[in-house]
Amino acid sequence: MGAPKGSKNALGNKGGRPLKYKTPEELETAIDKYFLDNLEAPTISGLAHYLGFTSRQSIYDYKENQKFSYIIKRAVLNIESKHESNLYTHGSAGSIFWLKNRGWTDKQITEHTGDMIHTIKKVVIK
Repeated sequence: MGAPKGSKNALGNKGGRPLKYKTPEELETAIDKYFLDNLEAPTISGLAHYLGFTSRQSIYDYKENQKFSYIIKRAVLNIESKHESNLYTHGSAGSIFWLKNRGWTDKQITEHTGDMIHTIKKVVIK
């Protein structure tokens, strides 16, 4: 059972499905088209669907492949940037949730200077 000796699947492991995108350029072109079609609300699951994957996991699998890693990281950063921009608008709870699940945290810092107390709320990356 499994793939013949020496054959490779999507990410260089023996067995499994072959790569859907054989070159970084091919993947980058498809991702660029996705973002052109989804300027306002791109998502990781939407990107996976657009690329013809059956799950978001394929995005993360491609990210682990050195050949495709930079392209996937840039695509996810683009989506993260949209959520970060949403923090400046009302109704940004979904973006806050998304960012926190991606490692962002918010902190409340209280500074005492003389008789004044300043409370600063920051969103920071962990």
